[in-house]
Amino acid sequence: VGHVRDLTAKNDAIDTENNFKMKWETSDRGKKVIKDIANAAQNSENLYLATDPDREGEAIAWHVKEFLNEKKLLKDKKIERVVFNEITKNAVTNGIENPREIEPNLVDSYKARRALDYLVGFNISPILWTKLPGSKSAGRVQSVALRLLTEREHKIENFKPEEFWTLNLKVKSSDGKIFQASTFQIDGNKIEKFYFRNKNEVNNSIEKIKSKNYSISDISSKVITRNPSGPFTTSTLQQSASSKIGFGASRTMQIAQKLYQGVDIEGDTVGLITYMRTDGTQISNEAISTFRKYIKNNFGNKYCPDTPNNYSGKRAKNAQEAHEAIRPTDVIRSPVNVKKFLSSDQFNLYELIWNRALSSQMQNAEFDRNTITISSTDNNIKFRATGSVIKFDGFLKLYNYSENTLEKENVLPSVNKGEVKINKIIDEQHFTEPPPRYSEASLVKKLEELGIGRPSTYASIISVLSTRGYVELTNKRFYPTDRGKLITAFLEKLFTKYVDYNFTANLEDQLDDISSGKVGWIGVLSEFWKDFNSNVQNVKEKRTREVLDLLNDSLGNLIFEKDKNGQIDRKCHLCKNGVMSLKNSFRGGAFIGCSNYPECKFTRPLSKAKAAEQNALPEPKSIGLNDNGKEIILKIGRLEV
Repeated sequence: VGHVRDLTAKNDAIDTENNFKMKWETSDRGKKVIKDIANAAQNSENLYLATDPDREGEAIAWHVKEFLNEKKLLKDKKIERVVFNEITKNAVTNGIENPREIEPNLVDSYKARRALDYLVGFNISPILWTKLPGSKSAGRVQSVALRLLTEREHKIENFKPEEFWTLNLKVKSSDGKIFQASTFQIDGNKIEKFYFRNKNEVNNSIEKIKSKNYSISDISSKVITRNPSGPFTTSTLQQSASSKIGFGASRTMQIAQKLYQGVDIEGDTVGLITYMRTDGTQISNEAISTFRKYIKNNFGNKYCPDTPNNYSGKRAKNAQEAHEAIRPTDVIRSPVNVKKFLSSDQFNLYELIWNRALSSQMQNAEFDRNTITISSTDNNIKFRATGSVIKFDGFLKLYNYSENTLEKENVLPSVNKGEVKINKIIDEQHFTEPPPRYSEASLVKKLEELGIGRPSTYASIISVLSTRGYVELTNKRFYPTDRGKLITAFLEKLFTKYVDYNFTANLEDQLDDISSGKVGWIGVLSEFWKDFNSNVQNVKEKRTREVLDLLNDSLGNLIFEKDKNGQIDRKCHLCKNGVMSLKNSFRGGAFIGCSNYPECKFTRPLSKAKAAEQNALPEPKSIGLNDNGKEIILKIGRLEV
């Protein structure tokens, strides 16, 4: 069901002058839930609150208990908290047999998180509405994620490709076997990526290569191992589900929620996976024992390592929960065995989770890596050919995904030392490419690396950015809209501290410290509010034009081209004497317009790339006069009335 009550959607929901006292309101759905709980508990001695085993779950339990006590609905009942990490008979029974009190530190951490989000949203959003009409809102964590996307977009827009060349050989051994080798050394210099920067440099090296004789000088072989990946956390599940089966973060969590809560299997509701909002990387000893037994029985003893694989030290930055990683509740329920009870999406996700968890306790994969070194007679030029073959598949027998296998298998022929002939010289031109735009998977990974957000928030962060129109998802990649770029620039210029990656991650650290009782929640909020409120008041005093001028300066290099002298060119392309500057409209959002408006109505998009497309067209141009003798201009842009 989720939260039954939340802060009132009003400016006075938090009293910043009175220890951040909060006003709560119960949703219609929440009232019904609590009424149902109270009615069901009338003839009972105890009420067990078995909400999710994390900070948000603790908060929901606290809200229910507070409401019941305030309304005196269960004044004679004992209310206790129970937790379990999976919905199975043993886990639930064990939880009920070991109840506890609601953990106040976790509740305080929730209050602090909720207050921080409220204070940021309710103070910055109204400023956006007045200074940047059409902007919907700003969020404490979402705005930082948006900054990541816009920074990446700016890097792509300003990227200048660099030319480089590669030089490879096809050689023929004395017994007639042909294989390819890459240039390793010329004149004693190791060949790096940009060693060959143009065709002339390549041609010079080709002449040197042709002038010499070659032989196979060394053949080496060594065994390399690949370790299995640990079982899924929320983050790694979202990343793999995105890249392997094409699920977005929200879709992944919705399906995982159903697998956790339970599916109908022959008349029983069975929870198939453990709790799916976790950044823990360990699994229980009991689960490891059943995994190892399953591996031995179904794959053979050689696939089971002598001692269990341990992932407890590989925790994400700021990992806060003590939960297990995501695993099947019972490994006996293999994907094949339960397939008929699952939808297609449920099966695909369950198979991914089951395979990853079980493979995490399997033996390493082993490869034979062979290297052939070809040298010139004077030893000044060397080539190398490397190839690998699987010696023992180990965990790859079960979890054979691209991140665990060699990028490209290149099986080399069996050859002996001795003379070789150059069969073909292959020189290829390349250009460096800009960094890729973020996908849902790579964005979640980056947020986790930076310590921003938590397992329960990744999906909602991505969802909010899309629904507010700050980003567009095209071919599974995020493209920030002009509105999104403008809001990022606004926040970076006027609320610099609060979209800083380290500051945001540090706040998450402080929330974790509240959870563990190291610091008090009111102190954390007081420290935050003091500086933040001062920042808000300063920005409120600025006029809208002053804000746009600030953004003009900060965005100058990004939204305007430069002239031949390297200076930012803001001359109007139509009237020739106007100055182009940042403008904003409620309907269309940010754009670049001429200072001579309304006499000159030239506009162009905020994005230089889109503007270049517009400028490439044979317009704006004069196409004659109308009946009143006024000039008619052909252009592409907003409809001006």
